[in-house]
Amino acid sequence: MMGELLVEQEAMFYGFSLEQHVPNDHLLRSIDRFVDLSRASCE
Repeated sequence: MMGELLVEQEAMFYGFSLEQHVPNDHLLRSIDRFVDLSRASCE
């Protein structure tokens, strides 16, 4: 090897809150009460 290649590695996990990023007047907030995703799975 002729030399080292230094690469910055991004964080694998980070905190993200939809509550902080979705505006209060967004369409998703108005339909949230009609959609129940508690039984949804990622299979």
